[in-house]
Amino acid sequence: MSAREVAVLLLWLSCCGSALWRYSTNSPNYRIFSTRSTIKLEYEGTLFTEWSVPETCFVLNKSSPTTELRCSSPGVHAIKPIVTGPDEEERYLFVESSHTCFLWYYRARHFLNNLTQLITVWAYDPESADPDELLGNAEEPSINSIVLSTQMATLGQKPVIHTILKRKVYSSNEKMRRGTWRIVVPMAKDDALKEIRGNQVTFQDCFIADFLILLTFPLLTIPEIPGYLPISSPRGSQLMASWDACVVASAVLVTDMETFHTTDSFKSWTRIRVPPDILSDDERRSVAHVILLRDGIVFLINGVLYVRSFHGFIRLGGIINLPDGGITGISSRKWCWINYLLKAKGRRSTLAVWTENEIYLGSILLKFARLVTTTELKNILSLSVTATLTIDRVEYTGHPLEIAVFLNYCTVCTVTKKIFLVIYNEDTKQWVSQDFTLDAPIDSVTMPHFTFSALPGLLLWNKHSIYYCYHNFTFTGILQTPAGHGNLSMLSNDSIIHEVFIDYYGAILVKMENNVIFYSKINTRDAVKLHLWTNYTTRAFIFLSTSGQTYFLYALDDGTIQIQDYPLRLEAQSIAFTTKDKCPYMAFHNSVAHVFYFLDKGEALTVWTQIVYPENTGLYVIVESYGPKILQESHEISFEAAFGYCTKTLTLTFYQNVDYERISDYFETQHNHTGLVLVQFRPSEYSKACPIAQKVFQIAVGCDDKKFIAIKGFSKKGCHHHDFSYVIEKSYLRHQPSKNLRVRYIWGEYGCPLRLDFTEKFQPVVQLFDDNGYVKDVEANFIVWEIHGRDDYSFNNTMAQSGCLHEAQTWKSMIELNKHLPLEEVWGPENYKHCFSYAIGKPGDLNQPYEIINSSNGNHIFWPMGHSGMYVFRVKILDPNYSFCNLTAMFAIETFGLIPSPSVYLVASFLFVLMLLFFTILVLSYFRYMRIYRRYIYEPLHKPQRKLQAIKNGRSQAR
Repeated sequence: MSAREVAVLLLWLSCCGSALWRYSTNSPNYRIFSTRSTIKLEYEGTLFTEWSVPETCFVLNKSSPTTELRCSSPGVHAIKPIVTGPDEEERYLFVESSHTCFLWYYRARHFLNNLTQLITVWAYDPESADPDELLGNAEEPSINSIVLSTQMATLGQKPVIHTILKRKVYSSNEKMRRGTWRIVVPMAKDDALKEIRGNQVTFQDCFIADFLILLTFPLLTIPEIPGYLPISSPRGSQLMASWDACVVASAVLVTDMETFHTTDSFKSWTRIRVPPDILSDDERRSVAHVILLRDGIVFLINGVLYVRSFHGFIRLGGIINLPDGGITGISSRKWCWINYLLKAKGRRSTLAVWTENEIYLGSILLKFARLVTTTELKNILSLSVTATLTIDRVEYTGHPLEIAVFLNYCTVCTVTKKIFLVIYNEDTKQWVSQDFTLDAPIDSVTMPHFTFSALPGLLLWNKHSIYYCYHNFTFTGILQTPAGHGNLSMLSNDSIIHEVFIDYYGAILVKMENNVIFYSKINTRDAVKLHLWTNYTTRAFIFLSTSGQTYFLYALDDGTIQIQDYPLRLEAQSIAFTTKDKCPYMAFHNSVAHVFYFLDKGEALTVWTQIVYPENTGLYVIVESYGPKILQESHEISFEAAFGYCTKTLTLTFYQNVDYERISDYFETQHNHTGLVLVQFRPSEYSKACPIAQKVFQIAVGCDDKKFIAIKGFSKKGCHHHDFSYVIEKSYLRHQPSKNLRVRYIWGEYGCPLRLDFTEKFQPVVQLFDDNGYVKDVEANFIVWEIHGRDDYSFNNTMAQSGCLHEAQTWKSMIELNKHLPLEEVWGPENYKHCFSYAIGKPGDLNQPYEIINSSNGNHIFWPMGHSGMYVFRVKILDPNYSFCNLTAMFAIETFGLIPSPSVYLVASFLFVLMLLFFTILVLSYFRYMRIYRRYIYEPLHKPQRKLQAIKNGRSQAR
């Protein structure tokens, strides 16, 4: 917020309830809170006298309600305002001695023509930055930031962008421009979380802090259309909100005056309006629930669903397989799992809709299908037909493929009811009843929220209390305060619970309607009351920012909204210091670099986790997993003690030990040994004072659809693509057709052909790739076949030369065994049998060609000597223990080197003509030379000149 906006907000807050005080810094999200920071103190109220601060801190104006504070020494500093009345709360601020003084600033430009983003980055000092930089509105660096960035670049600073999920790195290839670096990154839906990092370069003994950012495809807010009317919740109701689980900056807020939509954590926003001719005035003010989806904003109004999108405002009902009325609730996913393994065909749902007796699931493009009815659930769960069963709530769990259904069950439904829980898996299509039962008044309303954990964990609350269920519903109870109260309303002036906020690190915030906040951690039994941050009468909501920090959003009476960062870590530290709550361990580390791992056949995952704790406390790390029992684990523990502290390191290896060769049902066995397993590391003991309480990640066992193979040296680029066809003579085809086969060459599928002399043998080198590029050369067995049916090629190795002890599988034998299957399915890992054992197969003829290739057996393809041709091959991995994927690739080879052989008749005719010509010339030559010979027998070669002259004269006279 700008200075004017802050002043307006403080003035508005100060006149609307009891006094309180807060603090802030120039550093966004309180990322830097050190001896170098200027701490701004703000008191709201009319009883202020002066500030009470320790001697090591300096206050700019001690008697001003709004002033600045600097603490020259690090540590815990007690700060409070002195007032003419009851004492105000004292905070204990943890001021660090940090060498991190500077921050990264970025601006992003989107280029849809090539799906890239240009990120302009510079460094800035929050203590000397321009207001626009502090508010995140700057389009270019300030003079101070230009000087700082240029100086840092001179010292060797150069920022790079690291992606969190796929671990890719992007850097600038350009020279610095006016104090900025420019980095080009591709747009990515599944790798949007990124971090700007710099080199370890200091300026004035100060480093630049890494900066977590979220870069997605450009998101747009729904525009306001003139003439459209506001849509809101009932007058006097509390705020309600929804956000995209994977893009938390995209959110929607519903107040009793307006509905607001943002894509940048409410730094900017638009009002959502609807056409005047669809809803009545009462309906427009009756929003009961709201969900933000990629397809639009879904509103629940009087039992009917409506969606507001860029395409308009429409009512959802029978046209998309939803009820036209009677809908009691809607729910969406709370936790982001970018990657997951879905074995069944189809898509997982994004929205759950329910009535009292039916549940519907919706996926992208608002496609809905009915999941189950209460009548069907009675049969599935073997419940009494005469009992009353209704759907209380439907909630998505922390597992990416599971949905929890809370059911109301009673036989005489007058006073109490039982709430029990079943979980549905969208992949296996199975319903599992959980060990969870809760007795509640018949008219009670409970709200659930699942935690981010491997084992199912749940918070369930009514107006006054929080009921917790951790460790797969084995650790249960009511959240208690230090005074022993389970009723939080008793400690918040009889206010009721408005919002329960849970983050990815296990922090729990319970916000009451009067803005009193209670703080807890998952897997703990108690909660503490935090310092008052917002006035009792202010309508507020807690959101999560893209950097993982919390902020407050305030709805003002003039129909606008304001945001304010909330220092959860500092506030929790202050309360922990007051209550003398200490974290039992010093450090909790692990080597888990990703939140999602894929394990294929033969692969293993090794990770470690480490805990450092004081001696004689006996802490250790607990490993929990949830999902199908398809992985084996090996554990190794190392222990070290020094200087009064113990370090315990646990190394785990996850793997499979299954031989998929020679099993009766290959595909069924594969299916039973694939699935999704959630794993969690957590200390055996921790408290609310611990910063990180867990580490959760997924291990997917199965086929990674981003994995593929290719043949080394072949590409679809680098050659001239021209349309052509060729003819394969019928005698060269495996199935011996009656006519020659004409084939059109498909460049996009076959790629560029490799030209080989017919004398060259060829062995394909198969390479494995994934979405990050080349992985390794494939060493497993594979087979090749010509896709158009050619069999005029062979292999140089025989079965005997390859070491076979009995006749190996060949294309001929496999086709004979599987005549009902197409050529590409007759032979594969599902029916592969090796030939290196006497116990399998028959001796047979071992002089036949061995048609299986791998990288080390020296088996090559060789070509016929009598003709050239075009061959299009497909490769398939044959080893059943290599991959869950059906890995295939295509390549083309053109052979050359011989003139095509003519027919026998043409050769005979040519030879006859040649011989006839030869003998004719021979005979003519004989008579010619005989004539010459006779002539010179009777006529001397040399006659006297006189005689010759007389003869000539005589001839002349005779004439």
